[in-house]
Amino acid sequence: MKLSIVIPVYQVETTLERCVESVVKQSFRDVQIILVDDGSPDRCPQMCDEWAQKDPRIEVVHKGNGGLSDARNAGIKAATADYITFLDSDDFLADGTLEPLMQTLAEHPDYDILEYPIFERIGNARREHLLTFPSRSYTDMRAYWYDTKAYQHTYACNKIYRRSLFHKVAYPAGRKFEDVFTLPQLLEHCLVVATTPEGQYNYTYNAGGITVKADAAALADLLDAHLSILSQSRQLLPVDNEYYAHILNIALDVFEASGTVPALPKPQQPVVDTATAGRNIKMRLLDIIGLERLCKLNKTLHSLMIWRK
Repeated sequence: MKLSIVIPVYQVETTLERCVESVVKQSFRDVQIILVDDGSPDRCPQMCDEWAQKDPRIEVVHKGNGGLSDARNAGIKAATADYITFLDSDDFLADGTLEPLMQTLAEHPDYDILEYPIFERIGNARREHLLTFPSRSYTDMRAYWYDTKAYQHTYACNKIYRRSLFHKVAYPAGRKFEDVFTLPQLLEHCLVVATTPEGQYNYTYNAGGITVKADAAALADLLDAHLSILSQSRQLLPVDNEYYAHILNIALDVFEASGTVPALPKPQQPVVDTATAGRNIKMRLLDIIGLERLCKLNKTLHSLMIWRK
């Protein structure tokens, strides 16, 4: 068995069939499909068991509700294949996705993570977007983080991982935006990460999802994840202002949601000295008026609907 596919399941009666069907009909057949029933109070536990009766490759883990991270961790414990991937139960794979990905891994056994295209926010006409990648491998994890802007797509999905990476890494239970915490930890154990234009993960828009309705606590978790990365890699700050601008926007969102000015380390060089910062008015204002005033200005202008990210 070459690939374990972990699918957390919780209150997804309307989308579970589509999700599982997209996996079982893949041309690549050498898979272990793990449905993790996270204490779902609807018909999902029964639906999972019915799928397991129909396809011997499907296993079901029934557990009490513990959240997405806990469900993924349970799936990881049940996985037995050399490689592992994750699929959210309201999403689905495009036809013919797995075979070229697994062929790539067979040809490049040194790859620890393989990231493939993702069609983002299907169902939201204004924000639907196909994120794709070139065929490229990285031995410098900082180059992967910056060149691909991995910090914008830290998704647990749209990646196939060497399963042994999770021997010392787990998803943080009780945290929102858990994938932002986890991907950098996995990269610490990687020798080679690769991207490919093959395959497609279909990520459906959920109006009630955490990324859409993130509250102050969730945004604080997101900021904390990125600040943890900066604290471990302070030498990265002077060389990538786009990443710093990304974190600054999160900090501004935290203030808008909570009214508290978050702690944010300053770049190790003046941001206004770079071309990137010159294109980002918030970065320039941060250097001129400081974070607290920028937070207040951003909130005021945002409330007037004349200030956009």
